[in-house]
Amino acid sequence: MPEPSPQEQTFRASDGYPLQTTVWPAESEACGHLVVLHGVQSHSGWYHRLGANLARAGLTASFPNRRGSGPNQQDRGHAPTARRLVDDVVEWIEDVRSRDPGLPVGLAGISWGGKIAVLTTARRPDLVDALALICPGLEPQVGVTFREKLKIAKAVFTDRRKTFPIPLADPALFTDSPEKQEFIRNDPLSLRDATAGLLLASFLIDRSIKRSAKKLHRPALLMLGGRDRIIDNARTRAYFDRIAAEDRSVIEYPEGCHTFEFDPDPDRYARDLVGWLQPRLKPREADASGRGRPAPSAI
Repeated sequence: MPEPSPQEQTFRASDGYPLQTTVWPAESEACGHLVVLHGVQSHSGWYHRLGANLARAGLTASFPNRRGSGPNQQDRGHAPTARRLVDDVVEWIEDVRSRDPGLPVGLAGISWGGKIAVLTTARRPDLVDALALICPGLEPQVGVTFREKLKIAKAVFTDRRKTFPIPLADPALFTDSPEKQEFIRNDPLSLRDATAGLLLASFLIDRSIKRSAKKLHRPALLMLGGRDRIIDNARTRAYFDRIAAEDRSVIEYPEGCHTFEFDPDPDRYARDLVGWLQPRLKPREADASGRGRPAPSAI
């Protein structure tokens, strides 16, 4: 069989920003749609193996590139507000649902994308049937220095488009693979600098996440790498234990680094993700307006 291939689409957010989105159509009749949010430095192009695996499993997968990152060159490295970042995802999922109201939709957040996935699910649980957090950046163990924080705070009041280095310059933080480290090092679409506006948004998102645990009622999966140098696994598990969802699962890969896509067997986490999603992505029931709503068993 031919390899699945992605489609590049442009989705225009409500403020007019054109968001480049990579979509992997399901190879057979779609049993669900998974929206995957990438990390702060990465973009949809890092996750082609995952997209192909999801498509083979009968899931349509979409990877919306965060505004200012990856192929989105407008306002590079910038975000106007934290709410706008969540709105972008909400609007994309609403668009997905409008095209097929009965199709269940899962939301996955990888690394920093896990933050937006949590807030989107907490704010609009009616849009999300299942939540997967893959090495999520909820409790990082790397960050900017105190001196850098002071500079960022000043820029918030003087020039929110002033840029600062993202503290993930060493590709070895993501993977042990020399080949993949070289890919990260030379990737022209990777984001290496963020504006004070985006960093402020990230700070405000962190505060909101701490208040969101009890709002997460959807089935939730946490996937962790035992050798992750970016995420604090113990604190992340402690947060996950506090969420309201009764259906909670944790999968840990003792030898896994931060970016599973670059591990020796990248298909493994994709298979596990599909295996967890399939029984939880139930067809949605139509409400009086004809729009889909979660079936009772989805909660």
